[in-house]
Order: sequence, then structure tokens, then C-alpha cells
Amino acid sequence: MRPALHAMTFGLLACHLVTPANADPNALWHIVHDRCVPHQEQFRAPFPCLETDERDGIALLKDIVGDTQTLLIPTARVTGLEDPAVLDPAAPNYFQLAWQRIGTTRALADAALPRDALSLAMNSVYGRTQNQLHIHIDCIRPDVRTLLAEDIGAVTDAWTEFPVPLHGHSYRARRVWTLDRPGANPFQLVAADLPGARADMAAMTIVVVGATFSGEPGFILLAGQADLATGNPGSGEELQDHGCALAHPH
Repeated sequence: MRPALHAMTFGLLACHLVTPANADPNALWHIVHDRCVPHQEQFRAPFPCLETDERDGIALLKDIVGDTQTLLIPTARVTGLEDPAVLDPAAPNYFQLAWQRIGTTRALADAALPRDALSLAMNSVYGRTQNQLHIHIDCIRPDVRTLLAEDIGAVTDAWTEFPVPLHGHSYRARRVWTLDRPGANPFQLVAADLPGARADMAAMTIVVVGATFSGEPGFILLAGQADLATGNPGSGEELQDHGCALAHPH
């Protein structure tokens, strides 16, 4: 992991010079569109991103928050969960593309993190600061990992209410074995199978956590919904640990 970590150093230093995201709701879009993509095209170096992939239309950026958090961002203009583009059958499978880059989290953490320590999260329109789709890639909170493990038997192939709140909020959960086949796209599973979700995708938040079911690798999908009346902004990122305590538990 050390060589991969050293190879990222230049990009990480650059990303820490980026203007804080909350200063401009279009900051991520400008970073990717105005800097990463042109630099990749001109110099074959996606500075300040860690990666740009022209074929899949995505960029990977080290977030300024935390040591291990990265963001997967489309290079096309896609605002977020509420954007009709995410449900287009021809759209890139952004969650699968994000999971393919989970090794970056392990490298940044300098630890062989198991799959159930790793997660992807996307916030609702009320729980985000940026108007460009981005998936947070990082470690899961240790307490959330414990709760998911204790009640993994309640996670089935159908959406059900998770038995206990996670970080104080209710989530619905379901099991999927893969993210890379037709019908397994988390956007589509939420929109198609959760009552009312398609009509109000802006209020939804989605979290994907690596899991193992009876020895077989898979994923737990978690879906939450913003409820401003109760102070819930629909921020699934709350289940992540940007300090990645699981990497160094002692």
C-alpha cells in the first residue's frame, strides 16, 4: 500500500489547497470541469484530482475533510439524487464505479480494511453543500458497523426498516450481492421499490456498506429520507467516519 500512498501525495497536497466546498455550492463542479478534466487532456495529469476517467465520465478527488475520504464526481453536469440523469438506463453506474475505487481508502488508511469497514454515501439535497453529484467514499463508523453486524439477519432481499436507528436516524435496508448488473443500481432500487421515493428523490439519502452474508460477499443498501420537521437533513454521510478509527483500533 505504501507505493500507492506515495503516488497520491502530490494530488493530496493539491486538494488541500482547494477552496472549502461550503464557500461555493458549485465548487466541486468547477474543480472537476475547469481544472481536473482540462489538465488531464492537456498534461495527462488530472491535478488536483487523483483520477479522471473519460470512458466512464468520472473524477476522483481527495476531500479536504479527513485523511481517508475521497469523492467520486461525474465529469458531466449532474446535480444530485434529484437529477433525472441518475435514473437514465444509459447513465454510468456511479456507485459501482465508486466501489471499484475503494482501494484508495485502504491505501490512504494504510490498512487492510475488510469490506464491512468500507462505505459509500450520498446525501439528500438538504444534507449537502454542493450542487454537483458526489459520492463520499470512506470508512464506516465503528458503532454503525457493530449495529449492522448485530442485526445483519434482518437484512434481506427486500426493503425493510432496519431494527434500530443508525446514528439517531431511521433507515430502510436491503441486501444486494453485486452493484454491477442490471437492476442492482442503488438509484434504481430506491426509486423503483420505496413508496414515494421516485417522486421525491431530492429528499433521499443512500448508503452502501460492504458486507458478508453466510460467507458470501455482498452489500447492505441503506436508504433514509430527510425530515426537516424533526431536524433530519437526510445525510447518510453521518454513518461514515472520516477519521477512520477502524484502520487503527488501538
